[in-house]
Amino acid sequence: MTMEPSAAAASPAAASFRVAAPDDVDRVVALVESVYRGDASRAGWTTEADLLGGQRTDSAAIGAVIGAPNSRILLATASAAPDADVLACCQLDLKPGGVAYFGTFAVQPGKQGGGVGKLLLAEAERVARDELGAQTMEMTVIVQRTELVGWYERRGYVRTGERRPFPYGDERFGLPRRDDLEFVVLAKQLTAR
Repeated sequence: MTMEPSAAAASPAAASFRVAAPDDVDRVVALVESVYRGDASRAGWTTEADLLGGQRTDSAAIGAVIGAPNSRILLATASAAPDADVLACCQLDLKPGGVAYFGTFAVQPGKQGGGVGKLLLAEAERVARDELGAQTMEMTVIVQRTELVGWYERRGYVRTGERRPFPYGDERFGLPRRDDLEFVVLAKQLTAR
């Protein structure tokens, strides 16, 4: 099992945030794949390489989110320049009932543990609340990812008691290496600032 590093690996004070545009699709896909799949992902602590093979996402899926009216891909970049290095990304989808779904969260493996992920999560909460009108942020995490669940819990997310099945047989979500995968649902109330 990998553990969350404590040493600073990024300079979060230098991070800028923006919404992804269609020109960012390939960069987002490359980032997400590098974080969750293959040997390169093992440089960070968020890898799923021991649980899943295959792809984590693709251009069609990311492009669909970027083009959807109630969805966003947020980027944390090294600077405000349009071609700045993408350090991290996440997806927000507004669901019925004032719930924003948070997913596709990825921080460059070499930048994990430096605070940029925490800053992007806070920015995602702000965008969900202030721009999408959400009162609650919800996410799903593979239940076997106990260190990641703990990371979210330390940031105010709580287990709802709900679990959701892993989409076995749908290669768009990866090739499972185990037969007991499922998702735990975490949520947080978004309070006005």
